[in-house]
Amino acid sequence: MSVRPILLSEMTRIADENQKSLPPLVDDLVMLETEFDSLCFALLVAGMEERTGLDPFTEMDMADLPVTVGELVALYDRAQAHAAA
Repeated sequence: MSVRPILLSEMTRIADENQKSLPPLVDDLVMLETEFDSLCFALLVAGMEERTGLDPFTEMDMADLPVTVGELVALYDRAQAHAAA
């Protein structure tokens, strides 16, 4: 099962709590086109770890950072599949 609903819920919650507006969260939305700053992204990673137990950023190269919402979802889905294996 995809972590997409959890991830999108966390993004919306963080945006609301930090008075940020988000465009529609579609797969091809570039993360830099959101109002998420480094604090919001850190809150997202922490919230996702709390809710799912996943932190796919601990063992990845900076060159592999997700650029779009879809890539971020895929990153968490891969981490979930790896954790379940």
